[in-house]
Amino acid sequence: MDRPKLNHGRLTELDALRGIGALCVLIFHYSTRFHELFPQAAHVPFSFPGGNYRVLLFFTISGFAIFFTLDRIGTVADFMVNRFARLYPAYLVAMLLTLAVEYLAHATQLLIGPVAILANFTMLQGFAFLPEVDGAYWTLTVEIAFYFCMISIWKFAGTRRLEPLLAGWLLLRWLYWIWPDMPERIIMLLVLRYTPFFVIGMLAYRCWRGERSLRQQAPYAALALLSIATMETWDVTLVGVVLLAAFTALINGKLRFLRVQPLIWLGGISYSFYLIHQHVGFVIMLEMARAGYSPWIGFAAAFAVALLLGTAINRLVERPAGEAILAWWKRRRTARMLIPGVTPSQT
Repeated sequence: MDRPKLNHGRLTELDALRGIGALCVLIFHYSTRFHELFPQAAHVPFSFPGGNYRVLLFFTISGFAIFFTLDRIGTVADFMVNRFARLYPAYLVAMLLTLAVEYLAHATQLLIGPVAILANFTMLQGFAFLPEVDGAYWTLTVEIAFYFCMISIWKFAGTRRLEPLLAGWLLLRWLYWIWPDMPERIIMLLVLRYTPFFVIGMLAYRCWRGERSLRQQAPYAALALLSIATMETWDVTLVGVVLLAAFTALINGKLRFLRVQPLIWLGGISYSFYLIHQHVGFVIMLEMARAGYSPWIGFAAAFAVALLLGTAINRLVERPAGEAILAWWKRRRTARMLIPGVTPSQT
């Protein structure tokens, strides 16, 4: 299909992919990662190393979904408020809950120092090379850097002719490959470790919206895969191929079989679920093991608590707080526009 139809509706399959990613991350952390951190504790008798690829799925989804925000903002401030409303309230509550559980359980192996905790309140701890309250938060540093890159492109170049800029971004990634001493903060800020995966999502979105055809995007998709193949291991290259195929199928309506309500529901709470599941789950599995319960019961209990807390944070914090912040920002912008001499670009 060379000229996809213009699309405007919600892609429930995207939520389902988020749900799959959330399941993969939980299984990886509760099996492989738990055993790595606590080798003496009883654990489920299997490993799920492939779950570590789940972040690449999340980054590809982010590349696709970033335009849901960029396409409806008017200023950089709009973008910053939108992203703050989306990320911070749930993050703050999940972080405080995680800290409370760790301290109450005396989980010293999971605790970090007071300076690092204070840095975590900013969500920018990764850029200062400080540890996270929960190890899963490292991906938020990547996401924030990606937001910086995208709002810079939106502000200074626009997205109308996006693909040449994406090609330049991929070429810059090769500079990182041949310059091993490139400063780490530059690598982080330009998300050079994960650029191709974000690019795959962005290329797919442009097709889905009818702004570009698959044939037009093919050279840029090939460049993204070449970037992965030349700089990563064969298994990561295979993941890149699978993600490209999956998102091509997505925009052509071939993933409708994923419209399974449990997956869509899990995708809907996936951010809050992701924020709360890891260290809280580890503490529960450790306590269940100390009490003599089967590791399978510990696994199930941790899973159930993660679902419960993830749902609660999503329903009670993430959604209402985000909506309230955006409503406040809309009222503020409207009020300022009514002031003589103040234009929208000044707000």
